[in-house]
Amino acid sequence: MNNESLEKILYVLADSIQGSPGNWRFKINERIFFCLTDENHNRMRIITPIIAEENLFFPELMTLLSANFHTALDVKYALSDKILWSVFIHPLKELSKVQVVDAVQQVYAAAETYGTTYSSTNLIFPNVKKEEPTLKKQ
Repeated sequence: MNNESLEKILYVLADSIQGSPGNWRFKINERIFFCLTDENHNRMRIITPIIAEENLFFPELMTLLSANFHTALDVKYALSDKILWSVFIHPLKELSKVQVVDAVQQVYAAAETYGTTYSSTNLIFPNVKKEEPTLKKQ
């Protein structure tokens, strides 16, 4: 995969897209995404903002960490610049068209299921019992 191929895929997936190679902003169903690449370092990421960090509570952070292990499969919940993001990160050259399409779908799903199932697909690893996070006394 390279910027030219990736841009073609994003144009098909997005309702609207703007930017330049390696730095795109696009929209799907009113949700804003960013796709950032660095061909020299063979990296790419697809991200969408979810909520401001100031609106998160500690127990929810524990839920997000658990989701990163069990239900957010190829994407992760991550904090950066005081925003919670749904994030897919991958080496650029090794990325396939199918993986790009799946990545966009998973980033979208993880953002949309924030606050409910915190999942990027319907797959949840077996034998995972959902527990409410509790605050530990110091």
